[in-house]
Amino acid sequence: MTTPNGAATVIGAGTAGPGDRSDHGRSPMIDAERPRTYCEAFQRTAAVDPDAVALRTVGGTATLTWGEYSNEVRAVAAGLSAIGVGRGDTVALMMANRLEFYPLEVGAQHLGATSFSVYNTLAPEQLAHVLASSGTKVVMCEEQYVERIRRSGAPLEHVVCVDGAPEGTISVKELVGRGSPDFDFEAAWRAVRPDDVLTLIYTSGTTGQPKGVEMTHENLLFEVYAVAEVLPMAFGDRTTSFLPSAHIADRVAALYFQETMGTQITVVPDARQIAVALADCRPTIWASVPRVWEKLKAGILASVAAEPDETRRQGLLWALDVAARKTEAGMTGAELPAELAAEYAKADELVLSKLRAKLGLDRLRWAVSGAAPIPKEVLAFFSGLGVPIAEVWGMSELSCVASVTSPAEHRLGTVGRLLPGMEGRIAEDGEFLVRGPLVMKSYRGQPAKTAEAIDGDGWLHTGDVMTVDGDGYLTVVDRKKELIINAAGKNMSPAHIENVMKAACPLLGGIATIGDGRSYNTALAVLDADAAAAYAARHGLPDASAAALAADADVVGQITAGIAAGNARLSRTEQIKRFQILPAFWEPGGDELTLTSKLRRRPVAEKYAAEIEALYADRPGAGVFEPEPAPASAAF
Repeated sequence: MTTPNGAATVIGAGTAGPGDRSDHGRSPMIDAERPRTYCEAFQRTAAVDPDAVALRTVGGTATLTWGEYSNEVRAVAAGLSAIGVGRGDTVALMMANRLEFYPLEVGAQHLGATSFSVYNTLAPEQLAHVLASSGTKVVMCEEQYVERIRRSGAPLEHVVCVDGAPEGTISVKELVGRGSPDFDFEAAWRAVRPDDVLTLIYTSGTTGQPKGVEMTHENLLFEVYAVAEVLPMAFGDRTTSFLPSAHIADRVAALYFQETMGTQITVVPDARQIAVALADCRPTIWASVPRVWEKLKAGILASVAAEPDETRRQGLLWALDVAARKTEAGMTGAELPAELAAEYAKADELVLSKLRAKLGLDRLRWAVSGAAPIPKEVLAFFSGLGVPIAEVWGMSELSCVASVTSPAEHRLGTVGRLLPGMEGRIAEDGEFLVRGPLVMKSYRGQPAKTAEAIDGDGWLHTGDVMTVDGDGYLTVVDRKKELIINAAGKNMSPAHIENVMKAACPLLGGIATIGDGRSYNTALAVLDADAAAAYAARHGLPDASAAALAADADVVGQITAGIAAGNARLSRTEQIKRFQILPAFWEPGGDELTLTSKLRRRPVAEKYAAEIEALYADRPGAGVFEPEPAPASAAF
């Protein structure tokens, strides 16, 4: 693959914008000579304060200090070495977010092994592909997954079980017991090299079998220190681990930040309990995905609406209104009017500060959202609440985050600027190309696919269409392959349309815009499972199933009104003219969504071909709805 001629001037080229290198909260380790491997990083960090808590469960019912953590890493490394794991071997982990994950993962790292996580929801045939293509020798897992791993037929040498010891497996206690007293731990970890593959992240597989992205110690050390230049971290900063550890976002924000910077991690085995965990952990830094931010917003608004004390409810509504007006005024770049500034200060003192404390977000220095586009309305809502979120952009092939700015410098609707040390350029067709130390080593065992992604000049072809302003701020338009071109030749971003709709209607769990080659846009919509359950409980409905609620007249009315409101924010060409509410919930890993919650557009089009044709019938049939026409002001 060659770099397109006429591509835009290089963006970034190793510099950061003014103010990105704030010294506030900087870890002293950033200014010291940097470690060359994650083994060295962990050893330095664990020695800072061995009695400090490194890992904890919600409520602090179980903890692990840095000293205990370090001792367990040493014991695990000795045990893994005894069963034949060494430098260059591959070890997989399959478990919930739990304390045991960390010493097992980091112990494998100290042997120079490639340690990676698989999604707990993978079917046996999916496991077979991932374990075989990665060359996995040993799997460390929970007992509940042992039988599924066996059914995959993967040629494994050992299965280590963290919470039991079914026949044919090794318990962690037995693993540690096999370690030789003569094992030279120091020599093992010091033999690990910066270009050794640290981990694998398997892609979403939206267009075929997932590919294993190889990332080295060097890649991921650059990632953490580059992010820390923009979003400072310090030993003892608190955050959570609640996303699957097979997701690059959790690996970087929890595991790799922790090993280098010394963050304290609260493990959350059930992501649905994240609201409880936040109130318990009170994070100082926090990274999440858009859907979680959307659910937190919806939960806040639902709680306000359900407040039984009318005086208190009106106070909450007043404060949220002031917050919204302050954010809107701030977006213009003009100085905040004195009267509004004073009203906001009062609202913050009386209401908003207490709301942040109740949520557990009152100690945050910074928060980010990534992995998918987030509606501007959600960012604006939390900004008004006093929780500024910076939207980041990246991908597994770029070691996670490649662009970000501090929340103070964030511009709504952008994904910030490229990290210091990275270069970017925009090709003639709008695709964003990136080059620098974050670019993956390769796709495991797929040299042809690697060559398709990374050209001869080292540019990674991201597949994302982006724009950049004069200050280097990037805006994602959509995936190159997902842009809709209607019958009139108009290019549109389905992701943008879908984000607008989700922001306008909290009941929506997913929506797929249809319109490629068509004369107008339509949509397939599904309800959010949690919001649907809450709605049914609130309205005394006995049946909270997707089928029952999709047919409920009030639910249909709310979705119709939401899509109409969304249409009012879109150009006439982008608007949704007809839609259906499907009697199903879309879950990650299903036919419609990848394990990282990205929409599988081609499978959706194939699975729901009959429903899509019904949306374009001359006359809409039962179950096909048309929102009220958007106001004339939206037709531009």
